[in-house]
Amino acid sequence: MGESRQVLGRQAGLSFAVALNLLPALAAAQTYPTKPVRLIAASSPGSAVDIVARIVAPRLSEQLGQQFIVDNRAGAGGNLGAEIAAKAPPDGYTLFMGTPAHAINTALYRKLNYDLARDFAPVSQLTSGQYVIVVHPSLPVKSVKELIALARAKPGQLNFASAGSGNATHLAGELFKSLARVNIVHVPYKGSGPALTDLIGGQVQLMFSNLTSALPHVRSGRLRALAVTGEKRAAAAPELPTVSEAGVPKYVVISWFGVLAPAGTSREIIARLNGEIERALRAPAVQERLAGEGAEATPSSPEKFGAFLRDEMTQWTKVVRSAGIRPE
Repeated sequence: MGESRQVLGRQAGLSFAVALNLLPALAAAQTYPTKPVRLIAASSPGSAVDIVARIVAPRLSEQLGQQFIVDNRAGAGGNLGAEIAAKAPPDGYTLFMGTPAHAINTALYRKLNYDLARDFAPVSQLTSGQYVIVVHPSLPVKSVKELIALARAKPGQLNFASAGSGNATHLAGELFKSLARVNIVHVPYKGSGPALTDLIGGQVQLMFSNLTSALPHVRSGRLRALAVTGEKRAAAAPELPTVSEAGVPKYVVISWFGVLAPAGTSREIIARLNGEIERALRAPAVQERLAGEGAEATPSSPEKFGAFLRDEMTQWTKVVRSAGIRPE
């Protein structure tokens, strides 16, 4: 009996010590933030990720009583901003906007000064969006199945534009080539704007374009849309099937943005941020603005976002290696 009491006493002592050790972190999370928070977007002002960051940041500022300042750090295909964020103190005052480019870059670049999986802690996904397969009206296809049939009948004679080698619009095409077993030629451009311009002009035949950018040209008749690339049909174009239901099973490519913190940031601060981000994304005004940019608010737990990132890195590593893609 005496031994049992001693054991219980030691366990109680350990629990009390653990609780004491947690008190500073819990107190910090409750008072966080006490100064402005920097949200790094590894792109130029006006880009899609910058727009999403500037929709969400003011709401977080309002909710938490401190400014969330978007800091644009473009360069090196998104790697410059990621490196700055990875080396920042893990105190919750530097956050990072993760994008598909960062999942792709882990496979695309042989040497990076950061490791997406090791140097960051997932906080929450913010949004998801879709790409769309668009073709020049002169191309005699009106469905994905017809496109595949034409590509197989004319191997190496069809071409698709992208916003640049290694860009998500490029890899979306490479994944399509692999799963549909077709040979279409990649034509890289310096940005989606020039790529769309040449597609409209008939210099190239098709593109896996951002849905928001392509839809106005589809509505005007300058381009023909065949399918969207997500798991489900897009609210902005519900008449379009997904690529998967249109004839290429398991094909899913989404555009997404999410918030990451430097590795080592306390779980309490990450939990606080996660809850506030979800609250911000549930606001009707925020959802309406995101929808206007062709994005859907998709908050998630840190664990779910982490699993999503791992799946993205795995998928794009396979595509990059299979296609032998190298950065420009």
